[in-house]
Amino acid sequence: MMSKEIILGTRGSKLALYQTNLVLKKLQNLFPDRLFKLKKIVTKGDKDLASPLETSIEKGFFVKEIQENLIEGKIDIAVHSLKDLPVDTHPSLSISAVLKRGDHRDCFVSKDNTPFEMLESKSVIATSSNRRRAQILHLNPMLKVVSIRGNIDTRINKMIDGYCDGLVLASVALERLQISNFSPDFFDGNKMLNAPGQGAVAVETRSSGDIKDMVKELDHIETRYCVEQERLFLKTLKGGCTSPIASYCSIEGEKINLKGTVLSLNGQEIITKELESEYNSNVNVGVNLASSILKDGGDRILEDSRSL
Repeated sequence: MMSKEIILGTRGSKLALYQTNLVLKKLQNLFPDRLFKLKKIVTKGDKDLASPLETSIEKGFFVKEIQENLIEGKIDIAVHSLKDLPVDTHPSLSISAVLKRGDHRDCFVSKDNTPFEMLESKSVIATSSNRRRAQILHLNPMLKVVSIRGNIDTRINKMIDGYCDGLVLASVALERLQISNFSPDFFDGNKMLNAPGQGAVAVETRSSGDIKDMVKELDHIETRYCVEQERLFLKTLKGGCTSPIASYCSIEGEKINLKGTVLSLNGQEIITKELESEYNSNVNVGVNLASSILKDGGDRILEDSRSL
């Protein structure tokens, strides 16, 4: 039997709260006789603001404590940015729904709204991601890339205070937080490819029970299929959140297209490939594309990042 009160667990950042309230409202609309409540949970990633994310952080840096609360029954539903979830799911937990994906792209913002291509040599660009760092340096090796931590507001304030000339961020974060005092320069997939799962919200439950069945009602099948292929690509490459690996899967009509990239940490070496298949053909394009990249030297390129 379901408890009368159903508790959704989330990090306390503005973005996490936006995403969790989005899930909560959808569930309230579907199940108006149920009482849904939100619980904020502090993760290690929220407490440890000193460690650079580009180095070897453990799996689940931003989700582990939330998942522990879910396993222990202290919450009933966990809401995550999908890209924060390790590719290996905990055996007693399930990603029961993936919401329709928001903007998957990265974007560049600067104090004076300078486009990325117009940046002067030695301009200082901040990011917390090896994937973004490598792609920035691949596009322009004359830029200086520095680490930055904190939520979106913190990063923007650091930029305004002079820490850096510009930031590379997830476009969906600006959209969801309605940050409109900058003119973002959006990267297309030929310039900077997104992290696997970027832009998608994952709703996690325990592996069985009525709540899992409730949450399934929120699942967006095409988004789930696409992010699963992106995560299979990442898993097959044996890369984690610190590896410069990018992928984006899309469905057009009866075709599925997956594009994937691996880079060296300095951005000098890169392998990018695409694979197209019939949608619903039971072909794991993520595995096949990753295997092709590994065969062509991807394993050697990724050696440095795996040793971080």
